Amino acid sequence: MTHPRFLRSVRNAAAVLSLSVLVLTGCSANPPSTSADGPERTLLTIPREDMGTFVQNFNPFSPTVAPMTQQAIYESMLIYNPADGTTTPWLATEWEVAEDGKSIVFTLRDGVTWSDGEPFVGEDVVNTFDLQREILGGYDYLDTVTADGNTVTFTFTTPFSPALFEVGQQIIVPEHVWSAIEDPSRETNAVPVGTGPYTEVAQFQAQSFVLEKNPNYWQPEKQQIEGIRMLAFAGNDGANLAAVNGDVDWAPQFMPNIEETFISKDPENRDYWFPPTGAMINWQLNTAKAPFDDVDVRKALSMAVNREQVTSIGMTGYTEPADCTGLSGAYENWKSDEVLADCDWTEYNVDAANALLDEAGYAKGADGMRTMEDGSPFAFDISVGSASSDWLSVANVISQNLADVGITATVDAPDWATVVSGYELGEFDTGIVWSNAAPTPYQYFRGMMGTSTVEAVGEKTFENYHRYGSEEAEQLLTDFAASSDEAEQGEIVNQLQEVYSENAPAVPLFPGPEWGAYTDVNFEGWPTEENPYATLSVRAPTTVLLLTSLKPASAE
Repeated sequence: MTHPRFLRSVRNAAAVLSLSVLVLTGCSANPPSTSADGPERTLLTIPREDMGTFVQNFNPFSPTVAPMTQQAIYESMLIYNPADGTTTPWLATEWEVAEDGKSIVFTLRDGVTWSDGEPFVGEDVVNTFDLQREILGGYDYLDTVTADGNTVTFTFTTPFSPALFEVGQQIIVPEHVWSAIEDPSRETNAVPVGTGPYTEVAQFQAQSFVLEKNPNYWQPEKQQIEGIRMLAFAGNDGANLAAVNGDVDWAPQFMPNIEETFISKDPENRDYWFPPTGAMINWQLNTAKAPFDDVDVRKALSMAVNREQVTSIGMTGYTEPADCTGLSGAYENWKSDEVLADCDWTEYNVDAANALLDEAGYAKGADGMRTMEDGSPFAFDISVGSASSDWLSVANVISQNLADVGITATVDAPDWATVVSGYELGEFDTGIVWSNAAPTPYQYFRGMMGTSTVEAVGEKTFENYHRYGSEEAEQLLTDFAASSDEAEQGEIVNQLQEVYSENAPAVPLFPGPEWGAYTDVNFEGWPTEENPYATLSVRAPTTVLLLTSLKPASAE
């Protein structure tokens, strides 16, 4: 499971049934397609396990946007790859950051046109940021965006070093199209115009759609696949069945026992790669509620969790336990040796957890179960979406662990829409939650501890669901943003890790793997651990690198 946010939405069981019938009756979900000219061609077929049905909504600013909109249709000025730490110029060829950190000038690539043939210009970038701030907010540090020929200048209200990747990876939309739309926030953009490699909506149904080549792509030599077919599923089970039966080329979802269930069916042509470069997956505790507002309780609950069981049972051994820096594998080089050397509250220790809970005043009754200060049971819910089999297993392991310290934790598993609504409004006890993921740890710690991200219960937020803020952390975040010196930034991140470890704003569980399995029967050129030019995610900025690298397996 992944986010910018790596969110699984509402699922429809009918999709699983319909595709299960398809594969069990021997009909392939990826048959050759016939173009208007008659020749057969194979489409790159990809399942989405988090969408029971598709809606023809290619508005990249919409929360219900169709998959591949931000990966195949629209593009950004640069692409950061967490798998190898490289940055690839894309719609911009170069950029210059001012010495004072208060502006960046991007030089746009010549010769780029939109899929309707109109030229890509600086005003497209300016208008995109106007729309982004109008519809979704954010970019509070951004003062002005101006265009002059093929250069675009961003000025900031304060020095802000994370802006390079935040601004640079914003997808860009055409001004000549979107300036004529009366209400961009409600626009479905059914016939999109983009600069990406696959922009043409050839077919669209509730449970599948096809994107074909952009006829005016600026890298035509890299459009080696004919098109993309997306298939809708109401959960992992249906998507995994399609993968096992060879009906999809790319399976970017959790698959238990993958060696046995997937690889063994065709070991010469199937492979997978799960780098731990995704978001940190946390057990977030609503700190606006007692007893989760008590740091000792948070640390005790953390020590009661057996992360070896969480990762080996809940995550089928695909990842590793988190440590008390809170940082995922994407930030391995940022981790503080000092914090790691004094790390105890993320280690499994039932005795220490019991002692800390006793000291905090949550006594055990005659039945061995703990009570709150008012005598009510020490009990709460762990919220997680019903279709996420991996995270449900994780929540069940935690629930069983907590029984050993006298706490009753009930796994609450409605659909993801209900779960996320509770997170956003602060109307939950605890939950399994993704974190911010970005090229530097700034956004991660901002979403975990920044006071600027804290909203009152009942006020909607899209990060910091646990509603924890630290003034010390906020100042360190400000200092990080104001610095462009890597050594200084490293020291600030070390201090942020110290604040994090001291206060335990959430309970880190494991680095989120970037799921990715594939077959090379139809296409070759997939990224691997040995050639990590992109991750195997279909929801990441690097997805377009993969779409422009794959080629038919028969090609020389």
